[in-house]
Amino acid sequence: MVHQRRVFAAVSLAVVMFSLCEAQERQAQLERDYNVKPVAFNKVRVEDSFWTPRLETSRKVTIPYCFDKCEETGRIRNFEKAAGLMEGKHEGIYFNDSDVYKVMEGAAYSLQVRPETMMRLYLDKLITVMDGAQWEDGYLFTFYSIPARQHEKLWTNVQSIHEQYCVGHMYEAAVAHYQVTGEKLFLDVATQNADLICDVFNAGKRTDPPGHQEIEIGLCKLYRATGDGKYLDQAKFFLDQRGREGNRGAKGDKGLYGAYSQDHKPVTEQTTAVGHSVRAAYLYTGMADVAALTGNMEYVRAIDTIWKDVVDTKLYVTGGIGAAGGHEGFGGHYELPNMTAYCETCASIANIFWNHRMFLMHGDARYIDVLERVLYNAALSGISMEGDRFFYPCVLESIGQHARSAWFGCACCPSNVARFIPSVPGYVYAHKNKDVYVNLFMSGAASIETAGNNIRLTQQTGYPWKGEVKIGVEPEKSETFAIYVRIPGWAQNRPVPSDLYKFLKPVREKAAIKVNGKRISPDIENGFARIERKWSKGDTIELNLPMPVRRVIAHEEVKADRGKVALQRGPIVFCLEWPDNDGKALNLVIGDDVKLKAEYRPELLNGVTVVTGKGRTVKRTVEGDIVPAGEKPFTAIPYYAWAHRGRGRMTVWPAREAQAARPEPADTLTYTSKTTASFVHVSLDAIKDQILPTSSIDPAPLHLDFWPHKGTTEWIQFEWDRKHEISSVKVYWFDDTATGQCKIPESWKVLCRDAQGSFKPARTSTPYGTEKDTFNKVNFDPVKTNAIKIEITLQNKWSAGVQEVIIE
Repeated sequence: MVHQRRVFAAVSLAVVMFSLCEAQERQAQLERDYNVKPVAFNKVRVEDSFWTPRLETSRKVTIPYCFDKCEETGRIRNFEKAAGLMEGKHEGIYFNDSDVYKVMEGAAYSLQVRPETMMRLYLDKLITVMDGAQWEDGYLFTFYSIPARQHEKLWTNVQSIHEQYCVGHMYEAAVAHYQVTGEKLFLDVATQNADLICDVFNAGKRTDPPGHQEIEIGLCKLYRATGDGKYLDQAKFFLDQRGREGNRGAKGDKGLYGAYSQDHKPVTEQTTAVGHSVRAAYLYTGMADVAALTGNMEYVRAIDTIWKDVVDTKLYVTGGIGAAGGHEGFGGHYELPNMTAYCETCASIANIFWNHRMFLMHGDARYIDVLERVLYNAALSGISMEGDRFFYPCVLESIGQHARSAWFGCACCPSNVARFIPSVPGYVYAHKNKDVYVNLFMSGAASIETAGNNIRLTQQTGYPWKGEVKIGVEPEKSETFAIYVRIPGWAQNRPVPSDLYKFLKPVREKAAIKVNGKRISPDIENGFARIERKWSKGDTIELNLPMPVRRVIAHEEVKADRGKVALQRGPIVFCLEWPDNDGKALNLVIGDDVKLKAEYRPELLNGVTVVTGKGRTVKRTVEGDIVPAGEKPFTAIPYYAWAHRGRGRMTVWPAREAQAARPEPADTLTYTSKTTASFVHVSLDAIKDQILPTSSIDPAPLHLDFWPHKGTTEWIQFEWDRKHEISSVKVYWFDDTATGQCKIPESWKVLCRDAQGSFKPARTSTPYGTEKDTFNKVNFDPVKTNAIKIEITLQNKWSAGVQEVIIE
């Protein structure tokens, strides 16, 4: 395969001759659809200091890089093997097909904006291979196609193997490619597969729903592209099977998948967001699509209720969703831990999909408020500014255990980023009848076809760093219509559309609007300034959004954020990161009286606004008290920009009260030692941070464990630059046997380094304990040494871990 970053070269616009207008002529006229219509991404030209570099990085780096990785990891070879072009076994995870489809979708979007010959030819070659890999009946899933077709295994485990999830992404990619190029081969592959799906899964045959939602969204897109109502009917069928007792699966009648897959009750009866967050948000997006296309109000009522549950109790201040890593999903009400947050990048993207649909359905700016919060914070943090490193979970606090990765075995997040970033311009504008909506603010221009008119809008702005936005209005025909300009919730003293977060103090200065230089006071309808008049070419709207630095506090039920504060300016949420704060961040207290200043630093992190001030640090005493440790200037950077300068400490929620800080540990023997281990999973520093767990399974303080090592002998070593007299060691074991792979060890012992540099077992006077939920203390004859080692023997088939160590 050709290395794509060397061959993707820009060529004439003549390569792609199909405009969106022509694509729309090919697209069926639908009886129903969303109340508000989006302006497609390719009708929006972005010339913006913030977004243009990101769109170019996506085109030049991320999409080619992801194709390279799909080749390197065998994802594309799987299709070539299935097409008979080479021999061999399936490589990688069974649902790896989906990653190729997602990158193809992103490449199609990129082609529409900037046609490139080699990208076009590369896609053509991939599509030809996929056509060859498709079975005669339309089936396409490489895991069951190589090394030979495994007819007996098809659809035998739709809960976990994800055949439908993969082809759902294929449908989305095929529709995107067809709309951009007008070529039908990929669309034909998709419709042939969808025809098979419709034949296999229906009321008279299989009624078990997909294990991972996505196909519902893809089927709706196929319906829009072809006008064939059976695809819409199939999407609704899959939705309606969820939560039904006695569904007929591969092995006859079966029960439900459960709340993890949102299969615990019928979708129209669900009222809270539960389970795997990506599955959930894809489900709610699919429900919105089907509701818009069918007029089904039961779906609307259900997702309205679920949306309120999320925004009221389960949304991170960054816009991320999914608190629990164990099931990659939602926790309980107000369960929003920071250091162990999951906030999967895919979930952030899915949350944007869902909120955009909710806006199109209701025409209310609060959904765009949530979308914008996710977009500028949780979603952007998932990809590096270089475009080739990715976060899977996006935590809100770190002590150095987190860094973006080049790729993942399960690479759903990088491939999702590859398709999402090129589509961002499609969220900026919308229209309804004769009226237009300005949802997001970025410099550039858009061509909007309304009922009987064609309106060109331009924007000039320094957003998100500056709040001034100038909108130029150029209708083809001068006539009366309304322009709805969103007034962000954060500019109306409301960070989110609920009481989950609030600004500590309201500000009096409000958004100001001028039309043709004259100040106006338009009505605010559903979060939009409604400006209705007869518009002519040359008219302008000037929007001024005040951007003071705001302090955000969380609802008192959010235990993780009690006594803490987040900093926000405009749509940007900030964090404290170690390079700007003398290597530390978590021991800082930013009191309510601290003066905050914003300044733009063009040389920092590709140009960012930072927040500065002077807080005070706190330290723990040997007795365990928390005491002031002096004043300290601090600098906060945009959250999306963290983790570009190496591993270290970071927090979105610094303390505003001393007791809420993570104080600098006392100068104990454990803390002052140079600490090493045979293997580190999670955090080595956690065992000496002096934050005591409430139990062996308590995840809040973090811990060290040796997973995936099992049944081995591991060690932790503590060294000092001089000798100390030591007579006891206390260990608090980590044990998550109820949910994980760590169990208290089979045994352990302490060894002390002698004058010759050898480690010898300590002469103990008490036994080595292996009790859960308490410190296990061993006493031994006092010894003067400059190093000790704790040797830990793991139980057979189990790993082990340590919460805290105290050396005395």
